[in-house]
Amino acid sequence: MTKFKTPSNKKSTVVISLGDPAGIGTEITLKALGSNRLNENINPLLVGCKNNIYETYSQLIDHGINNIPDPKTLDIIDIPLEKKVIPGIVNKHTGSASFKWLHDATNLILEGKANALVTAPISKIAWHKAGHKFAGQTELLGKLTNKKTSMLFTAISPNNGWRFNTLLATTHIPLEQINKKLTKELIQYKLDALLNFCRKFKDRPLIHIAGLNPHAGEEGTIGIEEQSIIIPILNEWRLNNPDIKLNGPIPPDTCWISAAETWNGDSKGNNAPDGILALYHDQGLIPVKLIAFDEAVNTTVGLPFIRTSPDHGTALDIAGEFKARETSMIAAINNAWILSN
Repeated sequence: MTKFKTPSNKKSTVVISLGDPAGIGTEITLKALGSNRLNENINPLLVGCKNNIYETYSQLIDHGINNIPDPKTLDIIDIPLEKKVIPGIVNKHTGSASFKWLHDATNLILEGKANALVTAPISKIAWHKAGHKFAGQTELLGKLTNKKTSMLFTAISPNNGWRFNTLLATTHIPLEQINKKLTKELIQYKLDALLNFCRKFKDRPLIHIAGLNPHAGEEGTIGIEEQSIIIPILNEWRLNNPDIKLNGPIPPDTCWISAAETWNGDSKGNNAPDGILALYHDQGLIPVKLIAFDEAVNTTVGLPFIRTSPDHGTALDIAGEFKARETSMIAAINNAWILSN
C-alpha cells in the first residue's frame, strides 16, 4: 500500500473535486493517488461523498486493484449524495453533486487552505438537468473568481521531457459563432495568456497560431478571415512583442506536425513551438488528444490559483467497470503541484 507524506504547509495540498459521481472521477482519483508516478510531496484533499469514495474503494479491491490508498488515510471533505448513483447514468442529482463539490473545492482554495485545484470530469448534461447553465467547469470557475479565463492543454513528453502547450482562442461555442468571437481584443488577449504561460518555462518562447480556413485561406481564395482580420492583428501583436517569434497563421492541417515529431522523438528538437494558439475547440483538441491523450492536462489560465483537469470526459460507457486509465489524472495532479510551486 502506498504511503502518503503529510505536508508541512498548504503549498503541498492539492484539492480534488471528484466530478460526476456516475462517471469515472472517483475511480481514477483513487488509482492516481496509489501510483508511484505521483509526487510524494503532494497531500490530496478530496471533495466528494465519503460513502461513495469508500464504496468505490471496496469495489476496486474486489476487482483485484490493490495499489490504491485506503480512504481512511485520506483527507476528505464529505458532501453526501442525495440519492444512490447508478454508474453511467447522469441526472439532476449527479449534476447537483458535482456542481456543489466543485463550488466548495474552489472556496477552499479562495480561503487559502490550498493553492491548487484538480477537477475530475463532470457531465454538462447533468449540470443543465440540475439547473446550472454553464458550458463547463472553466466557465463556472471564471464566474466564481470574477476572472477572464482561457483553456490551455499542457503535456510533458515521456520520451524527452518536452512540454507541449496548446491554448484555445474559443471553446464551447457552435462553429457558426466562431467568426464573430475572433475579435482583435480576444486574439491578442489569448496570445498574451499563452505567452505568459510559456514564459514559466522559457524566457523567449516560440509561438505558432493556426489559421481559421483550410490552408489558412490561401491568400483569400478560400476564406478572407486571415487576410482581413487575423494577419493584421498578428502584425500588431508582433510590434508589441518584438522579442517573441510568432509564426502564423499556419495551415491547420500542418500546424501541429513539428509538435508531434518532437513529442515522439528522443530529443526536444529546435523547431517545435513552445505554444500553439488554436482558434476553436476541436481544431486544438483533435491534435492534442492524438499526440498526447494520456498525458495532456486541461489547465485554466487566468485564475488566481492553479487549476488542472484530465483531458477526457466522464467515460460513462465504462463507468462501474473499473477499467478506466488514470494516466491523465496523475498528470493533472502532478502538474497542479508543479505549476503552483
